[in-house]
Amino acid sequence: MAASMSSLRMMKVLRTRAVTRAAPLRMPLAVRAQHTASSKIEAFTNAEKGPKDSLEYRIFFNAGAKLVSPWHEVPLYAEDGNLHYINEIPKETSAKMEVATDEVGNPIKQDIKKGKLRFYPYNINWNYGMLPQTWEDPAKTDPTLNVQGDNDPVDVVEIGSVAHKSGGVYKVKPLGVYAMIDDGELDWKVIAISVDDPKAALVNDVADVEKHFPGELEKVLTWFRDYKIPDGKGANKFGYDNKCLDKAFTMNVIKETHEAYVHLKSGARKNSEDLSLI
Repeated sequence: MAASMSSLRMMKVLRTRAVTRAAPLRMPLAVRAQHTASSKIEAFTNAEKGPKDSLEYRIFFNAGAKLVSPWHEVPLYAEDGNLHYINEIPKETSAKMEVATDEVGNPIKQDIKKGKLRFYPYNINWNYGMLPQTWEDPAKTDPTLNVQGDNDPVDVVEIGSVAHKSGGVYKVKPLGVYAMIDDGELDWKVIAISVDDPKAALVNDVADVEKHFPGELEKVLTWFRDYKIPDGKGANKFGYDNKCLDKAFTMNVIKETHEAYVHLKSGARKNSEDLSLI
């Protein structure tokens, strides 16, 4: 009888274990949401100075209580192999905001033309910013395109669905690059997507962008080609037969412009352009 009772208890334990293994562990929705990856890098915050929509308006960057430069002190590469970028212009806005490479601390300000704040003739349809610790050297001639760099960090066109704030630091996945030639200067446009965008996992290269964002690359090309025409200027040109080049090419462009930046920052290349390196 004792053996029978022992067998019954054992069978009950085994059935319980089987049920436990079969039942999936379901995490409450509110808890799961806390583990969703975010592309925004919260270590960097902003401090605004001066009235908005004025010549004096600036967006400064802080890491804790320390004033930092978005160009020099935000790392280019993320630990997972993606990139960090500083958003200057939120999508669907027209104020031409940019990191001031010639001012101490490199705050974001609105570009000025003939003493007035500069606006695009129409909204830009993507988030637009720059890659930290990159620089397009105006003394270096591209051997394929036979043009020099535009003396700025490399630009980023972020094609995701959410507007990024001006001054925000975000993690993005690079996908491709256009070789825009603006007034005879090389002005690379890296196409990227925020790592937390709903479509980020679907796109890893140019061909994926064409598949999951049909027509988007052509829209980017057309926008940057034509945005100066309403002001009476000619269209911008593009190298490589107007093609958006693949990710491998893009990463090499980023590597080369990062090396140019390192030479500038270290003093190996003379700062003849009077850029602010602090």
